[in-house]
Amino acid sequence: MASESGAPWGSAFRVAASKKWRRQSAAMGGGVTQAIVQLAAARPGMRVLDLACGTGEPAISLAAEVGAAGRVLALDINSDLLGVARGRARQRALDNLAFQQANAHALPFADASFDLVTSRFGVMFFDDIARALEEARRVLRSGGRIALLAWGPFEQPYFLSTIAVVLRHVPGPMLRPGAPNMFRFSHPGSLAAALHQAGFARIEERTVTAPWSWPGTPEEVWEYFREVTAPFRPLFARIPPERAEHIDAEVVAAIRRYYDGQQVKFTADVVLASAQT
Repeated sequence: MASESGAPWGSAFRVAASKKWRRQSAAMGGGVTQAIVQLAAARPGMRVLDLACGTGEPAISLAAEVGAAGRVLALDINSDLLGVARGRARQRALDNLAFQQANAHALPFADASFDLVTSRFGVMFFDDIARALEEARRVLRSGGRIALLAWGPFEQPYFLSTIAVVLRHVPGPMLRPGAPNMFRFSHPGSLAAALHQAGFARIEERTVTAPWSWPGTPEEVWEYFREVTAPFRPLFARIPPERAEHIDAEVVAAIRRYYDGQQVKFTADVVLASAQT
C-alpha cells in the first residue's frame, strides 16, 4: 500500500521491488490475505471498495468472491503501484475489478455507494485516521461493513530477526518522528476505538497468527525487507558502512533459524477488525 502522504511508499525502489519479488511476496502474504477475505465475507453481487490496495490484494481475491454480478474498486494514492496491481489483475482476466488513483481521506464517491470497504495493511498509514474512517462510513450503504487488517506487535519473528538486530547496532529511534507507524494499532482495542470514534457499530477486533512464509532463502528475505519496508529506510541509512557486512550477516543468521531448506517459515501476528454502519 502507499502512505496517504504519498511518500515514501510510492518511490521507485519500492515499485521495482514489488515487481522483482512479485511471486515470493504473494506467497508470503497469502495467509493474511486469506484472513481478511474471510473476515470481509463478501457475497456475490456486492460492490466492494478496497483502500490503499498497493499491488492488488485483497482486491484481486475479493473480485473472485463477488462474482460477475459484483464489482470491486481498488484505490491507492500511488499510480505506479496501481500499475503493478492492474498487471496482476489482467493476468487473471478479472472483468469485475477496476483500479483508481485516489486519497482515502477524500473518496470521490457518492454516499452509500458500496456494500463493503476493506484495507489490508493500509489503515496504519492514513495520516488522519478519523477522517479516513469517516469517509469509509460515508460511502457505505446502511448496514454495510468495513473489514481491516493491521500489523500486530513489533515483537514477532519477522521484525525481531531483522529490525531488532539492526537496532542493537544502530543508536537512535526505530522510526523517524512523525513517520508512518506500522504498529499504530498493535495495542489491543486501539483499532476498535478508532472505528467507534468514526461512528461505526457492531465492532469486533481480534489478533490472529497467520502463516508468513517466504519461498526462498534467508538472504532473499533480508534483501526484500530492506527494499519494501519504507518506514525503516532512515534507520538503514544510519548503518555505518564499516558495520554493514557484519549486521547483514547477523540478520541472515537470525532469519536462518526459521529456514527449513526451502522456505523461511515465519508467522505474522495481525489485528483484524470489522464493523457495520
